[in-house]
This record gives sequence, C-alpha cells and structure tokens, in this order.
Amino acid sequence: MSTTETASLDQHPDRNLALELVRATEAASIRAVPWIGRGEKNSADKAAVDAMRAFLATVNFDGLIVIGEGEKDEAPMLFNGEHVGNGRGPACDIAVDPIDGTSLTAAGRQNALSVIAVSDRGTMLDASSVFYMDKIVTNAAGAGVIDIERPIGDNIRAFAKAIGKDVGELRVAVLDRPRHEGLIADIRAAGAGTRLMLDGDVAGGINAARYESRIDMCVGIGGSPEGITTAAAIKALGGFMQTRLAPRNDEEREKGIAAGLDMDRTYEADDLVAGNNTIFVATGVTDGGLVAGVSRRGPTLRTESIVLRSHSGTIRRIVADHLASKWH
Repeated sequence: MSTTETASLDQHPDRNLALELVRATEAASIRAVPWIGRGEKNSADKAAVDAMRAFLATVNFDGLIVIGEGEKDEAPMLFNGEHVGNGRGPACDIAVDPIDGTSLTAAGRQNALSVIAVSDRGTMLDASSVFYMDKIVTNAAGAGVIDIERPIGDNIRAFAKAIGKDVGELRVAVLDRPRHEGLIADIRAAGAGTRLMLDGDVAGGINAARYESRIDMCVGIGGSPEGITTAAAIKALGGFMQTRLAPRNDEEREKGIAAGLDMDRTYEADDLVAGNNTIFVATGVTDGGLVAGVSRRGPTLRTESIVLRSHSGTIRRIVADHLASKWH
C-alpha cells in the first residue's frame, strides 16, 4: 500500500477506532456501578468521567470534544474544546456523555448508558450555546411524512398510515417533564399511547429508529448534546430525525444566534452531524431496552455495548466479561 493510500485511511474514523471507543464506554459504565441506586448522581458521573477520560487518552485519534457533558447541571465534565486521544490517527469531532441518565443511575432505574459519538473533524454541529432542542425521531418511514412544525396529532396519523399501523398501536416515547404535559395530552388525544421516560432520551431516540423496538416515535424537548449524539446514531441506523433549537429565554436565544445557530431552522440528522462517517458506541450502565446493564457473574463483570457505523451501515453488539479483580 502506498504512503498516500495509508494517509487517506488514517484521516477518517474506522472500524478499529469504533472498537477502541467501546473500551472507554465499558470503563465508564463499570466505574459507575458502585453508585447505582445510591442517590448521588454527581458521584456516579465523576467516576464515569474519570474512567472515560483515562481510556480515551490511549486511543489512536485526535479527538476534539464538540459536545461535552455536565454544563447543564454543573456536574464533573469532559469539557467542550478538550482534546482527547493520543494525537495520532484521524482528526475527529466527538460527543461524549459518560452517563446519559445520571438521575436514572442514582435512583437505580433502567436505561442509563455511557455514550460516545464520533465523526470527521468539522462535521458536528456545536449547539452547546443552547441547552435544549425539540426533536422528533422515527425509523426511515418518517422521511417525507413527518414535519416537526406540524401538530403532533397530524404527524402521528401520517406516520401510522406510512407504516401500516392503526394509530392506537403507536407508542410514542417522551420525557416525563412538566413542560411536556400538553404534548403528552395531545399524543393521547390523537389515540396513540405514550412511553414516558424519566431520563435518557438518547436511548429513546435510538429505539424509535430501530424496527424491532416497541417504540415507534420519540418526541419532545431534551438536551441539545443528547440530540447531537442521537443524530450520529440515527445516521448509522438510517432513521429519520428533525429538531429545532429551544432556547429557554431571550438571553440564550441571542447567545445561540451569536454562535451562528438558526433559531427558526429545522435541523435534520445530516445538519447536526454532516457526512457519512459517524460512529456511535454505547454501553449499558443499568438494564434497558437498548442494551443490558453491567452485571456481576462470579469473578467477572459483564458489559453489553452497541456499535453503530454509518459508513458501513452496521450494527454490532459486543458482550464482554471483565475480571472484577482488575477493577478494584
């Protein structure tokens, strides 16, 4: 192979990087385990952050964190603009959430994940100046059928027709928040059922794009970092996603505009993460519909992870057993 060909291969995230990143999400999940159900979400988050940062430092890439975690709740964080990796290999944008669902972890509830998303450098939208975005996610059948600017009832009816289901069979995931009281009422008034999520809307969005999932649609206002991360997964799954930024006040709106964001634009998955070379990895912290959580099996700790690559259109599940003695 020529030097030029080798350099070309080194410029983009590849399958080897995907498998290396799994080590970081596995480590974060394992380190969070002692804090499950302890009611201390920041302690769980710090343990996961420290483990993820340590493992990312060994990975062959030059990762620039575009979407960090922790800014909303002043938790410990891998901060926006931080470089991770050993500096060799592909230059990448990275979104991290050492625990998507810190409250779930603290309470011992399901669906907490450790998550990393990666794309080519310069392809990931920096939406960090606006903390929240409104979103709607489905499988590929939503393209050309759903419009986030239409009433949710219209979208539900149109999507049900597109996938050949009765409206009453549709299940719509939405975060259980006071801000969604009207949305939840409208979903039910349309005749669909809800699946209320306590936290962790990345898993909700991914499940909406998976054909084997019982969730047909994921809607509502969630974190912008989680929205960008979800977009990387949706591109690998071939799903459909639309979002709109949801500033909390005029000051945040102006801050977003100053950062180059369009408050009136409908952003689709390709706008949030451009190109066709995204990698999404997630490891379960607690059990959930996407992956199983960390479990003790004699002298080992078992983790389950999912790896999604848009370039190859593959979904891989990785089950690993780790000697618990190595994690003391």
